[in-house]
Amino acid sequence: MTTTAPQYEVRTAVLADELVQPLLRELEYEYSTRYPAVAGAAGRKRELDRYPAEEFEPEHGGLLLLLLQDGAAVAGGAYRRYDEHTAELKRIWTHSAHRRRGLARRVVHELEQAAAAAGYQRVYLTTGPRQPEAKGLYLVTGYTALFDLAADPETLGGPLPFAKSLTGAAATDTVGTASTDDKELPG
Repeated sequence: MTTTAPQYEVRTAVLADELVQPLLRELEYEYSTRYPAVAGAAGRKRELDRYPAEEFEPEHGGLLLLLLQDGAAVAGGAYRRYDEHTAELKRIWTHSAHRRRGLARRVVHELEQAAAAAGYQRVYLTTGPRQPEAKGLYLVTGYTALFDLAADPETLGGPLPFAKSLTGAAATDTVGTASTDDKELPG
């Protein structure tokens, strides 16, 4: 008996799209369980609303992308303009029922391709110290850690920054560092 691999539709969306709501609900849940110090509804809402929705729309230098299976969002992510040459990946997510299938890797790849097509030369991102899966994903997909990998992530005092060149040259730590605003929750 042969099994057919699931087919995924890649679709761009805006934050107000109903298809994005599962992503936002699960991100809020992740933040509340992994970072209980900011588990209050106000803290989670502030994190999810940190960036105006327009920053994830193409005309503003960003993009929100979803992978759909049978019309439902199963993975997604976004990028926004970080600076003139750099896109910042945000909100990389895979629905809890669809994890361990390589979907986050595909989302990262699709976002990198879209950012490169939009003229960006580098990608920057951060993740939280309590998200070892994300740290592993970024390392295996060619990102350079802009922090000491040997250190306990909980002792680093904030999000874990990564960078990657989209032009073939090695990423360096000149992309930037996390601002103090990024220290509450992961990217």
